[in-house]
Amino acid sequence: MTTYPQLPWEGGCRCGQVRMRVSAPPILTMACHCKGCQRMSASAFSLGAAIPSEGFSVIQGEPVIGGLHGANRHYFCPHCMSWIFTRAHGIDTFVNLRPTMLDDASWFAPFIETCTKDKVPWAVTGAVYSFETFPPAAEWAGLMTEYASTTATAEKPDPKL
Repeated sequence: MTTYPQLPWEGGCRCGQVRMRVSAPPILTMACHCKGCQRMSASAFSLGAAIPSEGFSVIQGEPVIGGLHGANRHYFCPHCMSWIFTRAHGIDTFVNLRPTMLDDASWFAPFIETCTKDKVPWAVTGAVYSFETFPPAAEWAGLMTEYASTTATAEKPDPKL
């Protein structure tokens, strides 16, 4: 079982001009091997933590839209150009946060990996489930339910102890 650090979590871009706060645990964690993510992250894959929209806020700075400027809105720091989060077109229920932007991402592990048909041969994520493209729509709810059953949020220490 994965135990998250106590909420809220904070994080920021590389230069620190954009900061964010997370007050709800992720509904799913993932790694994406698609060519777009490879190019935007300059790596073999991108990492994502789907955070409920009401549990995510930018608390400092103003991220700007980057990437392809298409239907999916990819937000970057305007100064250091760190890719911070994505808001997927037509999905307002969560924000796809780059978990390595958090001050403490030591808890993160991808539960699913997507677009493995594009992955570089040496890339290994340790994800529980792998999909050549994206999971079929009918599978998302089950994946989120199973993910939730494998995680827990650390409790606040009792100040009386």
